[in-house]
Amino acid sequence: MSFSSEIKEELSRNIPRARHCQIAEIAAMLSFIGTVRETKTRKKVIDFQTENVVVARKCFTILQKTFNIKASVLVRRHAYLKKNRFYIISVTDQNDIKRLLYAIKKDDSVGAFSTKEPLVSHQVIMGECCKKAFIRGAFLCAGSVTNPEKSYHLEFVCPLEEWAKQIQEILRIFTIEAKIIVRKNHFIVYIKESSQISDLLGIMEAYSGMMKLENVRIMKEMRNTVNRKVNCETANIMKTALASRKQIADILYIQEHMGFQELSDDLEEIALARLSRPEASLKELGASLNPPVGKSGVNHRLRKLKAIADMDREKKGGVL
Repeated sequence: MSFSSEIKEELSRNIPRARHCQIAEIAAMLSFIGTVRETKTRKKVIDFQTENVVVARKCFTILQKTFNIKASVLVRRHAYLKKNRFYIISVTDQNDIKRLLYAIKKDDSVGAFSTKEPLVSHQVIMGECCKKAFIRGAFLCAGSVTNPEKSYHLEFVCPLEEWAKQIQEILRIFTIEAKIIVRKNHFIVYIKESSQISDLLGIMEAYSGMMKLENVRIMKEMRNTVNRKVNCETANIMKTALASRKQIADILYIQEHMGFQELSDDLEEIALARLSRPEASLKELGASLNPPVGKSGVNHRLRKLKAIADMDREKKGGVL
């Protein structure tokens, strides 16, 4: 099961206790997957159509729990995709239809609600809890989230720009800053910031999914920290090795062309120490001397050796 499917499975089990929140969630479902059609006898029917069984199950449950509507459920297969089932939850009782549409402030004109504006009446989502319920319903029907181990991306697919803007506005109330792009004639409301995705999962009350994402975030941060330290240490080792090679080249030049007898005792001591310990850091070199010398003292002596070697090279016309 994908991470997105896990989130939807978790959300499908969360039935709001308050009736006004149940209405807000079914309002989102009706907007995204609902249609009003008319039969040959000119009676209205409301259909909810989805390929996701957990969405169908929750839709059926809320209709029954909130409005005491006993909807019918039809399972079909796509003619061109025989493996894919889709579910149609239908409300046929005319009184039930009137009560449902009145509660969510929608008209009964024939057609898909995805062609109508606005996405939701402000009367339906006046409370903060109702806004959360609405976002939960919208995500169930039109949302998806990627596996956090691969990337961070959560989105809502909207058929109308006005809908996308309304979802963006609702998210902003919870300090979630989403962006909108156009993809294949749809308007995509998306979030890529991992902390904001985590916050939104919490807002929708997908707490298990939120904890899983947080665990992945922590592990990624730990790996990144370790990698940064390793890269930093590797760079320092390379820097030390390069500096050591240059120092040894200067010391060998002095030994071959001048001899160590020309050096002071402290310079000879550091020269011999560097030749015997080419991999050592300045701090380690200083600790090996008698008496020990600090890092700055070691660096000062090595710079003196470089200056001596460079001066002699210049005298001899650039001999290496």
